[in-house]
Formats: sequence, C-alpha cells, structure tokens
Amino acid sequence: FDRAVLRVSSPLQAGASWIVEGIGSVWNSYVWLVDVDEENDELRAENSRLRQELAEASRLSSDTAVLERLVGLKRRTAAETVAARIVSATANSFFRVLRIRLDRGEGELRDGLPVIDENGLVGRIHKTFGNYADVLLLSDPQSSIAVVIPRSGAQGVLTGLGTDDSYGCRVEYLDREKEVAEGDLVVTSGLGGELPAGIPVGKIAAVTTKEYGRYQEIEVSPVVDYGSMRSVLVLLAPPPPPDPNGDKPVRSKVVGEVRPY
Repeated sequence: FDRAVLRVSSPLQAGASWIVEGIGSVWNSYVWLVDVDEENDELRAENSRLRQELAEASRLSSDTAVLERLVGLKRRTAAETVAARIVSATANSFFRVLRIRLDRGEGELRDGLPVIDENGLVGRIHKTFGNYADVLLLSDPQSSIAVVIPRSGAQGVLTGLGTDDSYGCRVEYLDREKEVAEGDLVVTSGLGGELPAGIPVGKIAAVTTKEYGRYQEIEVSPVVDYGSMRSVLVLLAPPPPPDPNGDKPVRSKVVGEVRPY
C-alpha cells in the first residue's frame, strides 16, 4: 500500500515542487531586478552630479587661466587700462565672429578706445550704451588703422576685407618700393594719435605687386584668435612717452658754489 501511494504521489509532489521552485525563482529574480534598477538610478544620478562638478571645475580652471593671462598683460602694458569680459558675440554662417560686446559701457569707456588681448590688437570701441560696449574688429570693412612693418619701415593703412570665411585684412597705400614679405609682423604706427605705436596687429599672409600702380597689395592675418577670446583690456590712455634721458647717466648738479664729491 505504501509503495502504491508513493508511486501515485511522487509525480504530484515533483510537479508541485517544480511549480513552487519556479515561482520562487521568478519572485527572487524580480526582487533582484528591482534592486538593480534602483541601484542603476542612483548610479545615473551620481554620474550626472559628477559630470556637472567636473564641468564646473573645468570652467573655473579655464577662467583662472584667462584671468592670469589678463593680469600678466595688464602688468606688461605701460598705460592706463581696464579689464572687460566678453558677454556676447555675433557670428555669421561660417562661425566667424563679426562683433563682440563687453560688460563695460557708458561712464567707463568711450568710442575709439583700443581693445587688446595678450596677442595684440583686437579692435576699437565702436559704441557704448548703458553698461555695455560694442567692439569694431580689425576684420570689419569699417575698420581703418595706421600700421607699419618694422622690418622695412613700410607704412600703410590696415582695413578689414569683410569676407565671410576669414578674418583677413589688407594694407592699403603701401609703397611698392618698400620691401615686404610673407610672415612679416605688422604693428600700429601711432600716426594720427588714435592708437599707441607698436601694438601687434597681424602678419603678412600674401603680397601682390602689379606691373603698374604705385602701391602693393598686401593681405594680413590678425594675430588674435577671435573665436576663443573671453576677456580683453581696453586702453584708456596711451602709454607715457619714453624718457629721453633714460639711458644717460645722472649727474649731480652744482648747488650754490659747492660741488659734490
């Protein structure tokens, strides 16, 4: 009788055990997946927070580097200056910067003041309004600056080409008899008193001398990188003139009739 009962009940017990074990396994898997999903949500949130902190740290590091360069430039510039941050920039379809706006305005700046960075001349203040000022870049066709090529002493007027795909400029009224070459540095000449002399402007990119005409055709590439600028210096006054007696030894003057030893 026992063997008969076991023979009949064993398949039923085996089936019931299989069902119970299956249900238990599915439930355990479900609970485990719920825990894993919650852990994944926590990890995603932690990853997002760390990314934000990394981006903020990178921004602060970049700002610190910019400020350090700006402080160094201010120390090297023998003129009264004020620092300004670029708050916006207008660009064309070729991602070329057309105009930049500074966080300094009326009461601090005036039209025509030169704007520089650690590389050279950026442009001049075009107009001020409220707490902001727009800068006319060298590449703008409205820009006109007296320049000189130190290597040969050739002088001319730098104007912007206004092309969509470059920041190119040209030097007009440059005598064809003057020797110039690609790679020559171009700086401000100081003529007219609008800008201090000696500020780097660009380098000659191409020279064309025609068989006729009095002047050469010179194309110049600016030395500043308009796409990466974040802060600049505005020259409020030209640097003081050099001391004509600066390189001469100082002699003691005769006071009364007593000559010093």
